[in-house]
Amino acid sequence: MSGGVEYKVRVVEAEPVSSSVRRLRMERISGGDLPPYSAGSHTVVTLETGERRVKNAYSLLAGTLAGGAAYEIAVQRSLHSRGGSAFIHDRVAVGTELTLSAPVNLFPVNRTAKRHVLVAGGIGITPIAAMAEELAAAAAPYEIHYAMRDEASGAFAEALAARHGKRLRLYVSARRERLAVRDVLLHQPLGTHLYVCGPERMIEGMLGDAREAGWPERALHAERFLAPEGGDPFALRLQRSGLSLTVGAHQTLLEAIEEAGVDAPYLCRGGACGQCATAVLAADGTLLHADHYLSDAEKAAGTTIMTCVSRLSGRELVLDL
Repeated sequence: MSGGVEYKVRVVEAEPVSSSVRRLRMERISGGDLPPYSAGSHTVVTLETGERRVKNAYSLLAGTLAGGAAYEIAVQRSLHSRGGSAFIHDRVAVGTELTLSAPVNLFPVNRTAKRHVLVAGGIGITPIAAMAEELAAAAAPYEIHYAMRDEASGAFAEALAARHGKRLRLYVSARRERLAVRDVLLHQPLGTHLYVCGPERMIEGMLGDAREAGWPERALHAERFLAPEGGDPFALRLQRSGLSLTVGAHQTLLEAIEEAGVDAPYLCRGGACGQCATAVLAADGTLLHADHYLSDAEKAAGTTIMTCVSRLSGRELVLDL
């Protein structure tokens, strides 16, 4: 139902890898190995900030693809942090204890592809770098396109250049270098797959241009982890549980439900997978859908909501929980 198996870990390394990104390396407190995972996997990190409990999904870095004693993540400081990224940058240090979920992969490499085009913007490089490492180890044909604001913000750029050489192309906005989307997409051999992770505008642009160029839908892959936006507080009633709650201004529906002790389903906590889809029984107000899972028609129907990123603008929401 919810996040499943969890592991207690301790931070053993914490260091900046760019002007806005921090890398954490974590090992099990009890000793022993963490589960293996494939490129594109993420883990949900539970953060006890003191004010509240925050659960955020972060892509697992390439350094520990085989599993083993440690997991690594890279976290970008968000200007509009609800507490998670700011907590990791300001308060997490070597010795801090955290809780991780078992790894889940919603963004895997397609093993049948003839060639792989990997495109990253900003912190989107984390799953893309893991994919590149996996493809390099398999001697599969691939290329990487990595766009960043400036050289100071380009996490892992030097290490990627050393590892992947001419397979890597860097685009630095401060130098007026732009990712020429059509040039990347054109002249790729039949059977090539495209993988994109980065800002929403980049993802939609790449996928839109690929569709216009005739790429089949099965060859297009993207990962979005949305940062839930806040809003005005509202009342929440869980019909089957018989509970009446208040969802705070900087709290998600899912967080409020979990805080009340109800075991609600989730997987990505980023509006992408559909695992947290919950039936809406009544809504005194307007549903603010922020996910990328429901269709426009499903959102307009107002009968289902993704509790991890969506909320209500109004007085009360009644859910079938």
